[in-house]
Amino acid sequence: MKPRAFEKVTAARAKGRLTSLDFINGIFSHFIEMHGDRRFADDKAVVAGVASLEHMPVTVIGTEKGHDVRERAMRNFGSAHPEGYRKALRQMKLAEKFSRPIICFVDTSGAYCGIGAEERGQGQAIAENLMEMMTLKTPILSVIIGEGGSGGALALAVADEVWMLENAIYSVISPEGCASILWKDSTKAKEASECLKLTAEDLLDLNVIEKIILENDATHAALKSGLLEAARKYKAMPPDALLERRYRRFRVIGM
Repeated sequence: MKPRAFEKVTAARAKGRLTSLDFINGIFSHFIEMHGDRRFADDKAVVAGVASLEHMPVTVIGTEKGHDVRERAMRNFGSAHPEGYRKALRQMKLAEKFSRPIICFVDTSGAYCGIGAEERGQGQAIAENLMEMMTLKTPILSVIIGEGGSGGALALAVADEVWMLENAIYSVISPEGCASILWKDSTKAKEASECLKLTAEDLLDLNVIEKIILENDATHAALKSGLLEAARKYKAMPPDALLERRYRRFRVIGM
């Protein structure tokens, strides 16, 4: 079995990998972070706020893992609670109200599956994001920058276009989780990685994503120009046409 896919998994989880805040600070100017979901708490695994892309006001949302041990623990290793997804949705609804494009950066192994998160409606929070994002009358662009794990990633990826960095992954389940289910053996993660079709190349072939972003010294510049061009294109579309196109996008996935 070729290890290609699992090498991408390893790269997506690499310790020194750039996080959402690294991309936000490197691409946008005047970022002002907003906090809280107005219901329970402020989930630090999700960063959200308003910023400028060149001179265009945008709403920026990202799942944030952090860098060192202290920060990763504070960010819950990028695994959001229900209040994180509700914070994101609150900012999305404000973006729709003020006609701001929404740009999401996704890097999470999945939503947090603790008892408290379940008690506060984790599944409902994710489902609500999926439903609301499908009908938001403002452009949505999502970029998978590291791990795109299960519904925790999809909750920020119901978008007009989804892009991936070349060493990112996007899957319904982790390779270890898949191996545990299929073979009752989590050490078969390499084989599971190949079966899951989780690499950017695989997902481009399946029409799940629209673009692969190369990882090099020009990554920030390429993302900035690409996001600006796409945001302008979709912002110029009538809302009804935008929603119809978004609906059609998801109807042809895998065809």
